[in-house]
Amino acid sequence: MSLISVSGEPGSRREELARAVAQSLQCEFVDEPRLGQLLAGEFGAETPIPDRAWPHAVASILAQFAARHHVVAAIPAAELLAANFPNILRINVIAPEARRIGNLMLDHGLERAAARDRLRELEARERLDRKNKFGRTKPLPARFDLILNADTFDAAGAAAIVEAAMRTRGMLRVGLLSDSAQASLQFQLRLQLARYGLVPAGQASLQKAVFSHPSEQMFANLLDFYRIAWEYEPRSFPLQWDKDGRVAEAFTPDFYLFEADLYVELTTMKQSLVTRKNRKVKLLRAIYPHINIQVFYQKDFQNLVFKYGLPQPVETA
Repeated sequence: MSLISVSGEPGSRREELARAVAQSLQCEFVDEPRLGQLLAGEFGAETPIPDRAWPHAVASILAQFAARHHVVAAIPAAELLAANFPNILRINVIAPEARRIGNLMLDHGLERAAARDRLRELEARERLDRKNKFGRTKPLPARFDLILNADTFDAAGAAAIVEAAMRTRGMLRVGLLSDSAQASLQFQLRLQLARYGLVPAGQASLQKAVFSHPSEQMFANLLDFYRIAWEYEPRSFPLQWDKDGRVAEAFTPDFYLFEADLYVELTTMKQSLVTRKNRKVKLLRAIYPHINIQVFYQKDFQNLVFKYGLPQPVETA
């Protein structure tokens, strides 16, 4: 897939350039109003999205589009949203202040003084928005692949330059984002979203479960965010029988993932209990070789906690 991110100074008419690029290259076009609709549909119209979660939520939306279309995204600070995408062209649109004031005069029917005040307001709002969402107030030139001056090129001319740049980089020959690439990208993004309790619409319909350990609740949340259907402790497997044929020992895996036909066992308890569980898993594999089971050890869970900044689960005996 190809993702073209279009950022720009307020009043530079960056959306006009981005729309021209999308029409010229027949790409999907996403601007701020459409993004607002998509976020409302994905997370719920009444769900507030925290500033620090916003970049991950938007990147998740763009990844879904990128699996079906090449995308032009005209969103402030779009160059920072696209950091993890495999094939991107990051554009920044600039223009002299006088040109940007003139654009606001024409677009909003303002006098010059009012347009100048409006430009100051937009610039201050965008600086604050960048700081709250990304921790910095100004874009860095090194973040962009192409900087276009709207005072030199109109939208059609800028679109031609963008198309030439994409052809030079071979971006027009690249296929769409593969299912595996999107899955990997979405998993990382949803790990981040899990920190803020954001639940996308259309998640698997799941029954409520009472978990015996906080780590199981966290793992279930991650599966929900990744839209993987699961069942908690779905069945027990007999492992040993007494002389009368009654079950003397059994093993109940923590989760079953329907689509993958996979059982998952979390082992995040005290190390003294891990050996006993490993023995049961080994017995299960020997007695039921057709059963797929994956053991998730404490160090694996901690790696996720440390890597993605997830809350540390409370250890219990």
